[in-house]
Amino acid sequence: MTEAQHLLLADTILVAHFAVAAYITLGLPVIWAGRLLRWAFVRNPWFRYSHAGLMGVVLLESLAGIFCPLTAWESDLRQAGNAGYAGDGQSFVARWVGDILFHDLGETAYTVIYALFFVSVALTLWLVPVRRRHQTRPENPA
Repeated sequence: MTEAQHLLLADTILVAHFAVAAYITLGLPVIWAGRLLRWAFVRNPWFRYSHAGLMGVVLLESLAGIFCPLTAWESDLRQAGNAGYAGDGQSFVARWVGDILFHDLGETAYTVIYALFFVSVALTLWLVPVRRRHQTRPENPA
């Protein structure tokens, strides 16, 4: 692969990573807004369990001290393409999306934030339960 292809793939992974982070982060307020506005989709099991599951994975990675695979993959591709976030060949995507997604708070701060957010997601599963399938009732022969 050429350097440009490495960087394009790195940008693609960064955008996908941003989309996952946005889904997790914005999912919680959307669920609460949907509860108040009676949006049916916020009780969809696929939406709710994928949201909670992704947040659980993020928390487990943080607790285990595992570097996010998407971040590691993107970083490896940027190095292969001879451009890091501080490099002169930095793309618009790497600059702006990277600045939004990555902050220097320290591992402990991130773990605490992830744990508190996961607790919020878990409480929301309880307070705004998912939709259960409707059971069909046998009709009364009259």
